[in-house]
Amino acid sequence: MSLIGAETITWDDSQKRQNIMYRVPRNIRYNDNIVVREDEIAVFYRDGKALAYFDRPDRYALTTTNIPVVAKVVEALFGVKQEAEVVYLQKRTFDGKFGSKQPYQFRDAEFGMVNLRLFGEFRYKVSAPENFVNQFIGTFNYSRSDEVEDRIKEQIVVLIYSILGDMKNQGMGVADIASALLNIEQAVLAKSKDHFDLYGIEIDKLSGLYISLPEEVQKAVDTRSSMQILGTDYMGYQTGNAMREAASNPAGGAAGAGVGVGAGFGMGYMMIDKMKQAQNQPVQQASQPVQAPAAPTAACPSCSAQINQRSKFCPECGAKIESSKKCPSCGVEVPANSKFCPECGAKMTSAKCTCGADVPAGAKFCPECGKPTQ
Repeated sequence: MSLIGAETITWDDSQKRQNIMYRVPRNIRYNDNIVVREDEIAVFYRDGKALAYFDRPDRYALTTTNIPVVAKVVEALFGVKQEAEVVYLQKRTFDGKFGSKQPYQFRDAEFGMVNLRLFGEFRYKVSAPENFVNQFIGTFNYSRSDEVEDRIKEQIVVLIYSILGDMKNQGMGVADIASALLNIEQAVLAKSKDHFDLYGIEIDKLSGLYISLPEEVQKAVDTRSSMQILGTDYMGYQTGNAMREAASNPAGGAAGAGVGVGAGFGMGYMMIDKMKQAQNQPVQQASQPVQAPAAPTAACPSCSAQINQRSKFCPECGAKIESSKKCPSCGVEVPANSKFCPECGAKMTSAKCTCGADVPAGAKFCPECGKPTQ
């Protein structure tokens, strides 16, 4: 400070860090010096509005009227009580985080009234120093950077909720929000200019947007996704889960019994549904093979055991089985064990030759010795 009370006003680098603004804690006076660095903007503020600002790096002494901007400030201060202030702003881009303090009620066509919460990150910078100072210092009377950033966060949340409402009117449901996050971010950036120009703020980027659903709604969305993957309905999905839980619990436990009862009810509903479907569908041929009827049996002519009529030898005594033979008299087919022909009455039994060999009925010569038979 000089002998006449003049002072050089600067914004120390150690105080900048994440602070977007610095409000000098004293009024400026005639002959004061204002130092502006490359990354700063100095705004002169008085009576609730910005008078002018310096955005080029230099030392500005309020002792000359040659510079139009300085002359304007000196004219406002000369001969009156000096109540003007200096507010420093940083030119660089800042990163911030936002989150909804209260849930947003989203009326969904499928899940009804759903409470949504959102979180994310944004990048911003000062685009219009005069608007920034007029709004945050003149209107809201802020003096700290955290107050400014809190206001920006609230406005971003309001903007996102407004965009969600527009997209809901276009048919988007809560189950579609996850796939529409990129579109939501682009819509926020497109509308942020009209929304934040009043504050002298520019939103450069929005990232990490996350919109959370209530736990019960999230479970319902996950269940529907699983049903689509498995290709089943809700009852089939619940029944499968119940049977799996029942299999993993002890059979005699109360929990297993409860799950078993639930699975039983579910299976019952499924059987009723299948029966209804069967009534509306044509009868289909059974896929299981039909059991063949038992083969007819007959008595063996040698040992009288019951054997298959198609057998050529008796499994009991080994005798050769002849299903039929011709009558030597009329030539009709006669059962092999017949003693007389049912057609002509001729005798069908064998005779004895003088040599002792059996001669079939109707034979004219003995098959052993060749003697003629009578």
